[in-house]
Amino acid sequence: MSERRQVLLRVDPAVHDALTRWANDEFRSVNAHIELVLRRALAEAGRMPKQAAPLPKRGRPRSTDD
Repeated sequence: MSERRQVLLRVDPAVHDALTRWANDEFRSVNAHIELVLRRALAEAGRMPKQAAPLPKRGRPRSTDD
């Protein structure tokens, strides 16, 4: 798995509040939701890199106990 990069992002407080509400509605962190929105925009624009790793799975990992 490739290393994930950190990015400092400055946004208008009202935009951040809207993103926070949207992320909460979908049970995601703001960070995960921003990445999802950016990936959708890249795909829609035909600019999604082929080598981009898929988003990590949401939720708790499955139990290996049977």
